[in-house]
Order: sequence, then structure tokens, then C-alpha cells
Amino acid sequence: MIVKKFKKFIEDYNLVERNDKIVVGVSGGPDSVALLYLLNSLKKEFFLSLHIAHLDHRLRKDSYKDVEFVKKLSQRLNLPITTAKINIKELAKKGSIEEISRNARLGFLFKVAKDIKAKKIALGHNLDDQAETVLMRILRGSGLYGLCGILPKRNLYGFTIIRPLLGITRREIDAYLKKRKIKTRQDYTNLKDIYLRNRIRHKLLPILEKQYNKNIKNILANMAEIIGYDYDCLLKLAQNVFLKKAKILKRKIEFNFKEFLKLEPALQRMLIRLSIYRLKGNLRRFEFRHIKEIEGLIFRRPINSVVDLPQGISVIKNKNKLIISIR
Repeated sequence: MIVKKFKKFIEDYNLVERNDKIVVGVSGGPDSVALLYLLNSLKKEFFLSLHIAHLDHRLRKDSYKDVEFVKKLSQRLNLPITTAKINIKELAKKGSIEEISRNARLGFLFKVAKDIKAKKIALGHNLDDQAETVLMRILRGSGLYGLCGILPKRNLYGFTIIRPLLGITRREIDAYLKKRKIKTRQDYTNLKDIYLRNRIRHKLLPILEKQYNKNIKNILANMAEIIGYDYDCLLKLAQNVFLKKAKILKRKIEFNFKEFLKLEPALQRMLIRLSIYRLKGNLRRFEFRHIKEIEGLIFRRPINSVVDLPQGISVIKNKNKLIISIR
């Protein structure tokens, strides 16, 4: 039964505690609606306080119907709701529409959580989403961080993001909604194969299930979890080394060159990534080829050589220091 499976996943990953106040991101689609109903079914047992949050991206002409649907849903379940709308198409002129949509959605959810003094935000990603994400990142080329996939629980900017549906398949969600005769909204862009994720969902995964392994989704999800724990361990180790060995200045970070060379390659790469993240606030446009360029600088190029990276980042090697700076 999906409710028992849902509850077990929550307990296994310690996602929900008694008296939690949780912002639930609800788009109106099957996953987020199922998430809301399932959390609501545990409301009395865990003494939960749930608050619906819906952001209208205005990407479709009928997106206002999603808002109306979610508002009626909040009335039906007697839950408070906060809605907002933004013009993603206008904002997307400055970059990737997917990335800007994600950042806008998270920013909205953080604001709602802050306003109502909630510490947790629940999102409706499921096991199929996890498998699709891992495959997508394999195809694009990814390191450990990317192959972690979607984490069941993640701390971000003082809030805890939880994904209680990660152990449940899309098929199970659809069956649950159908059995309970729960209506949802359908985003028809999810049916088009113009996006890589949709092509993976509609074409690649069915082939892998049919011709190679019928449990491929579970295998990919398990792999993501294993890698996630390994990455967390490496990240904590790297963060401790960073605090001990990095000299952090206003617009640059310095390492003792001889000490840096003694570190394991995996730690060296993590320190480089942590430094760039510290200087820029993100790792956008920083790719594996840039790591290789920096390693070429460290191990093969002469003293006082420089590597210039995107968005004003420079790496300099002198006799005593490795310097990562932002111009």
C-alpha cells in the first residue's frame, strides 16, 4: 500500500518529525497533488502543519487554471495557501529557462517558508524522476556530485528540503490517484520529446526496462543513493581541509603549493571547486575541461603561468602558492 511505503520512506530517512511545519510545493500535477494528500494523511499522527505554495510561471496560456485548481484543492483540504506569479519567459532572456525556473521556484518557496516560519519544504520528485536525472547526467557527462541525483533530504540556506516520494514510482502514484478519484492538472509540455528528460522518459528508459533490466529505475535510484553517501563523505573531508589550508582573502584564495601537491587528486579537485564556489557563489559554466586545464597548469606548466576561466576566474601558479582569484 502506497501510504505505508510513503511512511516507511519518511521514517527511514528521518524526513518528518512531530509538530513539523512544512511548506508543500504544489504545481497541480500528479506528483505534487499525491504528495499533498499523502502528507495530509499523516497530519494527525505527526501533528503536522501544512502550507501549500504555488508559483505560476506563466509558461502556458492556461497556467491560470493551475492556480485556480490548487486554490480549490487548498479549500477542499482546509489548508492555507500562498500563490505568486512571475514571467519566466522574460527572465529567461538572461539565461537557461530551466535553470531560471528552478531558481525562481526555490526562491519563492524559501520566501514562503520564511514568512510562515517553517523550516521544511516538501517537493514531489519520485523514483522515476531520480532514474531520469541520473541517466540525463550520465549522458551529459558528470562527476560524483551529478550522479548523486536527487537527495531525499537536503539543507539549503537554513531550510531543509525533503522529497518523500523518491521511493515511489510514477506508476504507483497514478494508481493511488486513480483509486481515490483524485483529479490533477496535466502539463502537456511533459509529453513533448523536445526536452532531453522527456526523451529519456518516453524512449530510453522503456528500452532499458524492456531489453536490458526491468528494474533499471530502482537500480539507478540505488546507485544515486550509494554515490550520494560517498560524495557527502568526500565533501565533508574536503571542507575540513579547505578550512585548514585555504587562505581566504577578499577576491582570492591561496594554497601553499607544496602542501597542495601532497593531497590526493580527488581532494585537490574538490578544493578547486570549493574555492571557485566561494568566490563566485555558484559553479555555473565550470566544467571538467576546466579542471583539466588547472591540472595542466599545476603539473606541467612553468612557474607564474596563468589559466583564465569563465566569469572572471583566474588560477595562478607561482613558486610558493596556488592562487585562485576573481577579476
